[in-house]
Amino acid sequence: MANPWFETVAEAQRRAKKRLPKSVYMALVAGSERGLTVDDNLNAFGELGFAPHVAGLSQTRELSTSVMGQDLALPVMISPTGVQAVHPEGEVAVARAAANRGITMGLSSFASRSIEDVAAVNDKTFFQMYWVGTREVLVQRMERARAAGAKGLIMTTDWSFSMGRDWGSPEIPSKVDLKTAIKFAPEVLRRPKWLLEFGKTGKIPDLTTPNLAPAGGGPAPTFFGAYGEWYGTPLPTWDDIAWLREQWGGEFMLKGVMRVDDAKRARDAGVTAISVSNHGGNNLDGTPAPIRALPAIAEAVGNDIEVVLDGGIRRGSDVVKAVALGAKAVMIGRAYLWGLAANGQAGVENVIDILRGGIDSAVLGLGHSSIHDLTADDLIVPDGFTRSLGVTPLTKAV
Repeated sequence: MANPWFETVAEAQRRAKKRLPKSVYMALVAGSERGLTVDDNLNAFGELGFAPHVAGLSQTRELSTSVMGQDLALPVMISPTGVQAVHPEGEVAVARAAANRGITMGLSSFASRSIEDVAAVNDKTFFQMYWVGTREVLVQRMERARAAGAKGLIMTTDWSFSMGRDWGSPEIPSKVDLKTAIKFAPEVLRRPKWLLEFGKTGKIPDLTTPNLAPAGGGPAPTFFGAYGEWYGTPLPTWDDIAWLREQWGGEFMLKGVMRVDDAKRARDAGVTAISVSNHGGNNLDGTPAPIRALPAIAEAVGNDIEVVLDGGIRRGSDVVKAVALGAKAVMIGRAYLWGLAANGQAGVENVIDILRGGIDSAVLGLGHSSIHDLTADDLIVPDGFTRSLGVTPLTKAV
């Protein structure tokens, strides 16, 4: 039997690709249009170098921090992702893994498992919401999350405005029924281990969104039903963001900030934290990598609110680079989904352990005893690397 342990996130991705039906895997790696932003999210980290020391290094390193009132064993958080058809336990397995490794769990309102199930296994759960439906409905969802034990709210405002993909989008069914099963049988049968995992549970991949079920009862909408509701809901204003933050009254993150002026507006709206994010490259293609936008945003508002980075994290050294440039922590998405696909809950724990090891090695090599000592002086930042969006007029090519 092959060793279920893997040494890198890249290996987790290879195993996920080998295990998952093509459509499921392609949904995980999807990016809008040409995929310029997806590529930059990854490549930007490779442009940053380290300036290490060789002696007088610390025997022990402190890796813990806190974000939104929750202690973290390392500066890593689980980013909320939509319906997880990669493993039968879905978000519950991810939440258990996060709890076992001492980090927070972000649960999407489009998740395949309920806030009640997830918060029951991880007492550091943040519930993520989109601006979908009326204000009354939004408050009902928020209060349900509060009653379930959610410790904070994440408001995502950078959902895809650009849905085309040059290489073609994976076909995702609106529901799983007999007709769908027959249609997808050829690619599913090529991945018998994935099929067997679901078969053992007596369940099929669930494309409904239980966290969006009507408060008065009734069936939960499918992913595409929820998407349609979002598409028909007027987009939120800054006043709407401030209103929702006030209704929640606790720890509140605004996710999707890429500009300094937006970061300042978020701070003025009373948020606790912001996530510098471009939705994993699934928004407006050509948006730069979050790590490029991070320094200017952290400098502008980092003393007033907590700043985290979401996008392109594949190794512990990436985490260290983000912290050195002003992030309190990072959020991971695809990395843990690949771990989940590769080996369930243990695979997610494996990914977190890989990141921990890389963080510790980088902090050691940089001569620090704590992640809190990291600064931009630890990095080699090439000229022209950063993007100070929303500060000065954008340069036009001539």
